Amino acid sequence: MTHLLHRLLSAALLLAPLPASAVTGGEVVQDPNGIRRSVVQIESSSGELCSGAVIAPDLILTAAHCVLQRAAYRVVVVDRRFRRTAVKAIAAALHPSFVPGTTPRTQPGIDLAILKLARPLGPEFTPLDPARSAGVGEGDRVDLAGFGLSGEDSRGSARVLRWTRLISLGTLQNANRVLVVADEERLAETTGAGACRGDSGGPVTRGGPGRYQLLGIVSWSSGALHSRKPTACGGLTAVTPVVEHERWISDRADDLRRFSTEQAIGYAPPQRANAYDWVTR
Repeated sequence: MTHLLHRLLSAALLLAPLPASAVTGGEVVQDPNGIRRSVVQIESSSGELCSGAVIAPDLILTAAHCVLQRAAYRVVVVDRRFRRTAVKAIAAALHPSFVPGTTPRTQPGIDLAILKLARPLGPEFTPLDPARSAGVGEGDRVDLAGFGLSGEDSRGSARVLRWTRLISLGTLQNANRVLVVADEERLAETTGAGACRGDSGGPVTRGGPGRYQLLGIVSWSSGALHSRKPTACGGLTAVTPVVEHERWISDRADDLRRFSTEQAIGYAPPQRANAYDWVTR
């Protein structure tokens, strides 16, 4: 399968992979006690849309490329009745190795960030514990959830939580290390299930309610090898594995817990691998 992964990826990269956005080939989440409790939608005042994973009542793990704009950010959650509520984000910690302005193929850094919320989410929401994360082997089945588009041409389909089950094709060490997942039947040869625009930052998990394992965070996606037209959806989905970055997540989460709205820390995109920067919105 590793050989298949490299062949598919080499071909798919020619289709210009893009930051991932909604779940293609997925199902609308309807269980109020399931993954709904652990996934959020992230919006910027400039119109950018991403997804994120709840890792503490007031902390959201997402993709670094989702919070690079000089803009205000908020997190939108859906309650047990699937009513939407927005909570302001007041700060973020970006992984120091992430390099803004690079393409998915050439990104040398780690596409992770943590958002600090202005107030904790309520008891209806359940954090995913990165410390419970585990590695993923070739052939393992995983679940993807996000608020992105259901298809490249379905512009009105975003902001609905969907999920789908995918299969791991293994890890790829390109400019950085990512886990690559795809539709189990189509294997990215033709368009199938996978991430789409707006799913960036969303969680990839294993298990069910009360026993979810957070495996990774969606970074980018590509269209299928034999897609009829250029697309970023329904082919390969690249995931940043969290098991390799648990220490960074834990340390920055502790820092953000001490952050208060009275602190004034300006925007400073990360430039060096030996430092990290804060972002306030």
